[in-house]
Amino acid sequence: MSQDTKRLLAILTAQPVVPVVAVDSAAQGVLLARALIAGGIGSIEVTLRTPAGLEAIAAIAAEVPEMVCGAGTILTPKQFEQAEKAGAEFIVSPGATVEILDAARNSDVPLLPGSATPSEMMAMLQEGYEVLKFFPAEQVGGAALLKSIAPVIPQIKFCPTGGISMKNVGDYLKLPNVLCVGGSWLAPKDKVAAGDWDAISALAAEASGLRDAA
Repeated sequence: MSQDTKRLLAILTAQPVVPVVAVDSAAQGVLLARALIAGGIGSIEVTLRTPAGLEAIAAIAAEVPEMVCGAGTILTPKQFEQAEKAGAEFIVSPGATVEILDAARNSDVPLLPGSATPSEMMAMLQEGYEVLKFFPAEQVGGAALLKSIAPVIPQIKFCPTGGISMKNVGDYLKLPNVLCVGGSWLAPKDKVAAGDWDAISALAAEASGLRDAA
């Protein structure tokens, strides 16, 4: 098992849900991180879907050091490098390209590459990746697909993301090849925009207890 795999396992097994968020400012990212911490969630994936993504990662790393902050929606080696410089502790990509894999080889920050098909999973396994993002989870077969994959490619563990909510999260967490899930429902856009941090802390507290209920 590689050092990167060990680091990813430590991050992803620490909680049942990793919030996948997009923020409009660095300050908003810091407040959101603090609200999630208050609810018992200690890791976050800040996506680069907004211009504030990199600044938010840097601010969270500096001001909320107890939060393990990763960077998501990494599509290019340049974004990988930018996220690493901003202080991201892990990198998440919706898929995997030769260029992204090369960037990961030259970095100390672990990569969680995305996969959606058995062929992609096999290719990633050959590249030495035993922990993958399964994306977009619900749209490509959901928990049923992962259940069927478990006995065929048992070496790989997943963090499914995409279309997961409190309604179906239990279907994923009960699977032997699922470490955790990625979820945007912990940081609803309306709650974040309104600064309703108590509501977000409550959602985080509910999510942090899911492992016991699975």
